[in-house]
Amino acid sequence: MIAIVKETATQEQLDHFISWIEGRGFKTNVSQGDNETIVGIIGDTTQIDPFLLESMDIIERVQRVSEPFKKANRKFHPEDSVIDCGHGVLIGGGHFQVMAGPCSVEGDNLIRIARRVKAAGATMLRGGAYKPRTSPYSYQGMGEKGLDLLLEASAELDMPVVTEVMDPRDVQLFVDKGVDVMQIGARNSQNFNLLKEVGKTTTPVLLKRGLSGTIDELLMAAEYIMSEGNENVILCERGIRTFETRTRNTFDVNAIPVIHHLSHLPIVGDPSHATGYTRYVRPAAYAATAAGADGLEIEVHDCPSEAWSDGAQALTPEMFEDAMRRIRLIREAVTADLSEEA
Repeated sequence: MIAIVKETATQEQLDHFISWIEGRGFKTNVSQGDNETIVGIIGDTTQIDPFLLESMDIIERVQRVSEPFKKANRKFHPEDSVIDCGHGVLIGGGHFQVMAGPCSVEGDNLIRIARRVKAAGATMLRGGAYKPRTSPYSYQGMGEKGLDLLLEASAELDMPVVTEVMDPRDVQLFVDKGVDVMQIGARNSQNFNLLKEVGKTTTPVLLKRGLSGTIDELLMAAEYIMSEGNENVILCERGIRTFETRTRNTFDVNAIPVIHHLSHLPIVGDPSHATGYTRYVRPAAYAATAAGADGLEIEVHDCPSEAWSDGAQALTPEMFEDAMRRIRLIREAVTADLSEEA
């Protein structure tokens, strides 16, 4: 349930109303926009008489929200959320960012790749220190040493780092190290203990859609994080499993505008994991950009044939440079104000 507050309401009246609601066992989520203030009421709101609320002096109207996700719901928070990823990098609300780097942190080549992607226009460095792999015999990542290499590159280049956390027991390590954005991978998108653990921090979280997850399941996973107090959530469409076998996954581009309609959270596209093949990554990245994504996550490696993981879907630095030029042109087209030409 949401209660829209009258413009004439004072802060004292609003505070009293929130105290009154919370005193009855409900949680509240207050969104103060430029034009209106909305109080989201979370809990079993069937116990609340909406007519009683509407009879109050400060309440304009009351609306029930049928969707199970509340904090992630645009009805609770009409304006786009803008997430501060550190190093002056913002995402959402018109701020578009590109996260690029190797699938796995491998060693000294990380800094070379990081320099190239930054020069091409990437604003965030991605790389896996801990790697979830289908086979237990595949490379699992460098672990803490990999985190240190990422953070060394971050310090040199003044770029936020995005890297995956897999275990609730490692969350505090990531926080203590100063990782800028913790990624929750597709395989852990419904690892509720992990979602709640990152929710207890204030570190931004890049939450990927599950292998066969619906849009609502992605938003409910975000709700787990936000319900613990961390509202710095960035959603990621990375392709879903379908009956199609010509690509690694099926890139659900229409999820981007759908999520923008349903949620205020930023949504980025991951064309690398979605397609699984280098030749398809750039077209999928362009499609996500045109669909209104708030950012992209792209795998780049200086020698994909020798990559320790996922070399088949990595762009070379030269390919990435070309992609960034085209992405900038698409962004100019989709964000252009054509009202004066009408």
